[in-house]
Amino acid sequence: MIRVNQVKLPVSHSEADLRKKTAKMMGVSADQIQSVELVRQSLDARKKPDLYYLYALDVAVAGKEAAIVKRARSVNVQIRKEEAYRLPDPGIEPLRERPVIVGFGPAGMFCGLMLARAGYRPLILERGLDADSRAKAVARYWTDGTLDTECNVQFGEGGAGTFSDGKLNTLVKDPSGRNKEVLKILAQAGADPTITYVNKPHVGTDVLRTVVKNIRSEIESLGGEVRFGCRLEDFETQNGHLCSIRVSARKGTSEAVRTVEEIPASALVLAIGHSARDTFAMLAEKPLDMQAKAFAVGLRIQHPQTQINLSQYGREEAGNLGAASYKLTAQTSGGRGVYSFCMCPGGFVVDASSEPGRLAINGMSNHDRAGANANSALIVTVTPEDFPQPGTLGGVTFQRQLEEAAYRCGGGKIPVQLYGDFRENRISTGFGAVTPQFEGQFAFGNLREVLPEALSAAMLEGMEHFGHVIHGFDREDAVFAGVESRTSSPLRIPRDHATMESSTIAGIYPCGEGAGYAGGITSAAMDGMKTAEAIIAKYAIPQIKL
Repeated sequence: MIRVNQVKLPVSHSEADLRKKTAKMMGVSADQIQSVELVRQSLDARKKPDLYYLYALDVAVAGKEAAIVKRARSVNVQIRKEEAYRLPDPGIEPLRERPVIVGFGPAGMFCGLMLARAGYRPLILERGLDADSRAKAVARYWTDGTLDTECNVQFGEGGAGTFSDGKLNTLVKDPSGRNKEVLKILAQAGADPTITYVNKPHVGTDVLRTVVKNIRSEIESLGGEVRFGCRLEDFETQNGHLCSIRVSARKGTSEAVRTVEEIPASALVLAIGHSARDTFAMLAEKPLDMQAKAFAVGLRIQHPQTQINLSQYGREEAGNLGAASYKLTAQTSGGRGVYSFCMCPGGFVVDASSEPGRLAINGMSNHDRAGANANSALIVTVTPEDFPQPGTLGGVTFQRQLEEAAYRCGGGKIPVQLYGDFRENRISTGFGAVTPQFEGQFAFGNLREVLPEALSAAMLEGMEHFGHVIHGFDREDAVFAGVESRTSSPLRIPRDHATMESSTIAGIYPCGEGAGYAGGITSAAMDGMKTAEAIIAKYAIPQIKL
C-alpha cells in the first residue's frame, strides 16, 4: 500500500475527482489505481464559505510501489509503514483465578474485550444495570425526578459515555495502533463506519446503547461474564498482594436488597469511572496510594446551532457537513485556564446527577445531531489549593459542595440563567431568542451562587475572549446551566508505568478515567487495552472450570 496525504478537494467533489487527484499526486494514471481506503478526512474551512476536504488515503496500485513513490518525489506520497494492532503473547506466571474487572465503561469494556479475545474469560462487575434497563431508569429520573443512585447517567452499561455525544477525539500519542483498533471495534459493533477516518468522529448516545450491548455479547461469547447490579465493597491482601474481593449484588430492581459475596482474585482492574465516590472513600482507607489532582468545573452554555454553523462554515445550514463544532481556550489574567469541553453539536443539556441532594449536568447528542442548539461545557481549571480540605478526597468534597449549591439554586432542578443575567448577578425571568433544550427538569436560578467568585470571574473573562473568537458567542440570551462538575476524576491512583499495577498493592490495576489516566471514551478504551496487554504479557491463560 502507498499512503497519500494532503489530498485536497472541494467538499462537493465526486469519487472520480478523488481518484483523479490522487493519481495525479502519485504520477500514475487513474486506471492504475486498484483500490482506495480512506484513512483520515478533515475539513479545511480557512477560506469559508469555500470549504475543502483534506484526505489521507491508502492506495493499492498496479506497478512497483517503491518506484512510484520515488517518481512522485513528494513527502505526501510514501510507503505505508503502519502495522496492525496485536495483543502480546501470554506470559508464564500462573493465574489462579480469572481476572476481575470493576466497571463496564469504556476502560473496563475494552480491557474485558481484549482479555476475552486472548482466552482469559474475565469476570466484569458493573454496579449499574444493562443498557436497556438503564435507559428506562434515566428516562424515569428525567421525567419525575426519581433517582436510582446505582443506575443513572453515571453508572450502568457503557459508563458515563453512553449518555453523551460519543465523541472519539483523543490527544493520546498512539504508535501502537490502539486508537485505530478502538474505532474499528466500535464500527464493527454498530457505530457509523465513517468514525474510522473522519477527523472528529462521534457515535451518538442513541447508537452507543446498541454498540455497548454488542461488545458485551462478544465478551460473553468468548467465555467472559458480565454481572450487573454488582458493586465492589472491599478487598483483602496477603503480604502486599491482592487475594480476594467482596462485592454486593442487587436483587432484581430493588436497590435496598443486596447479597454479599467473597470472590478470590489475584488480578483486579479498577475501571471504576470518575463518579464512584463511595468506592474512592473505601480505597482511601486502604494502603493504596491515591493522590488528589487538578481538574476543571464550570457551566454548560447553549447557542443556536445555526449560529455555530455560520461561524465555522460560513453558512447557517450545515447540509452534508453535519452540525458544526468548536473548541475554545483562554488564559485569564489570574492564571486560570478557561476552555470548552465535551462540545455537543445539535445536542441537549442533561441532568447527570447520581447522589441525592446534589445536581450535576452533562451534554448529549444523538447520532444525527439534529437538535436546534449547540452546547458545550465552559470549564475553569481548579487545583488542590482550591479544595475545601486537604487530602486524597479533597476534590470529591469540592465537587459535592458545588453540586449541593446547584441543587439548592434550582430547587432540585437544573438551574439555568441567561449569560447577560449571569454577568449582572441577577436571576433571569425568561428566555430570549435561544430556546434551550434539556433532558430533565429545569428552573431559573442565579448560578453566581453556585460557582465560587474566583471561578465566576474567570468565566466572565473567558466569555469576553470567546466573543471575539466566535461572533455573538457572548450574546446576552445564551443559556447557562450548572453545574458541570464531573469533567474528569478528582484523583489519581499511581501505578507502575511498565506493569500497570498499583505502586503499593500488587495485583491491583488502576485503569481509565476514574484512576486518572484518561479523559474521554477513546483514551479510556485505549487505557483499558493497555491494561489488558499488561495482564496478558504477565500471566498464563488461567486453566479453571467455571
